[in-house]
Amino acid sequence: MNTPIFDFVLNYADSDASRLHMPGHKGIPALGPEPLDITEIPGADVLYHAEGIIRESEENAARLFGSQRTVYSAEGSSLCIRAMLYLGMQYAKRQGREALVLAARNAHSTFLTAAGLLDLEVRWLYGEGLLTCELSPETLDAELTASGARLVYITSPDYLGHVADVQALSEICHRHGALLLVDNAHGAYLRFLSESRHPMDLGADLCCDSAHKTLPVLTGGAYLHFGKSCPTELIESAHRAMGLFASTSPSYLILQSLDLANRALSEDWPQRLCKTAERLDQLKSQLLADGWTLFGDEPVKLTLCPKSRGYTGEEVAAVLQQQNLWCEFADPDFIVFMVSPDTQEGDFERLQSALSEIPAKAAITETPPPLPRPERGMTIRQALLAACETLPLERCLGRILAAPTVSCPPAVPILTCGERIDENALKLLRYYGAETCDVVCQEKILDRDCK
Repeated sequence: MNTPIFDFVLNYADSDASRLHMPGHKGIPALGPEPLDITEIPGADVLYHAEGIIRESEENAARLFGSQRTVYSAEGSSLCIRAMLYLGMQYAKRQGREALVLAARNAHSTFLTAAGLLDLEVRWLYGEGLLTCELSPETLDAELTASGARLVYITSPDYLGHVADVQALSEICHRHGALLLVDNAHGAYLRFLSESRHPMDLGADLCCDSAHKTLPVLTGGAYLHFGKSCPTELIESAHRAMGLFASTSPSYLILQSLDLANRALSEDWPQRLCKTAERLDQLKSQLLADGWTLFGDEPVKLTLCPKSRGYTGEEVAAVLQQQNLWCEFADPDFIVFMVSPDTQEGDFERLQSALSEIPAKAAITETPPPLPRPERGMTIRQALLAACETLPLERCLGRILAAPTVSCPPAVPILTCGERIDENALKLLRYYGAETCDVVCQEKILDRDCK
């Protein structure tokens, strides 16, 4: 597959041009990649008005992912989430409906802030825990019937490796005339399994992929995909939606990385992916035999529940770090590892050996407090824009949360903006180590705070 962006930039770097334009380093290496770091000069196209080499590369990506249209982001999936919600809002308005979105509660904090910026009304769909929200087709059908919503938003795969039944959920959405929006940030690779499990092949209307999370792409590279059933008018608004929230100075290093990934994905990368999934399955079997408890069903993610072995996730992570083994994420209940076709055999062996040497102890029986469903005191937008103060947890009871209490990873808010902090919320905040909260200064928000 051709690589028009990379070829253009490489030719420019080799041309001995006088760079009388941005950026200021003028192609002189300091870190190393500066000669390939350019701006939107003639011939380089313009990311959110793409008609040349970027558009050609995006069309290559669309063919690889089986989408009607794919557009690039050099600002991660966060940009794509904002654009998805904007486009979904436009769709709802065209249907004569309010901007209401049914959202699984384990949404990334970017969803929350985007909903606030766009003044979307969010009705949360709850699961058992903070990081995983198993949504059944029957529950979704009932919620859509009751609400008349035209937008549904889910996160799949989630941070712990649970993959939703996107096909069944998309069928329910389409029966109700609703769009299914999927935060597929962790699942770009799903398209390239021996049998695709990617949302574009399972009926999603819009989805974002963080290419850098699982594909050979620099951090910040992402895709916004438009599915086969996505309305044409939304596809025509793709670049306008992205440009509404994006920088006008995209990284051409990231764009080249996305461009080069097309070539890799069209060659042997899918075969290497399948071998990696098989190798991880072997490791999972070894760990199960050794007494570890596993969670999730993602093919290239390993999630352990270490409390059954007598440890918290943070404790296991600390042991592994002493051996220079670094996980993706750890909290009191889980530890998560991510692999890819570039994970070496020695890495699998080191991880298996290190985990097998951790002796089993008496199981830890403490579980997270139930996920609270607090009273809403303000809209998300009102709370985000209100004057706020930071207080210790013991002084937050009864106050309204202004900004989400979140760490990254996993960037799933413990509470959401506008919710009143009750005893159950305080218990969960303490469990996850929060010490302070940003709360609204006055419960009666002034008009100027809402604008």
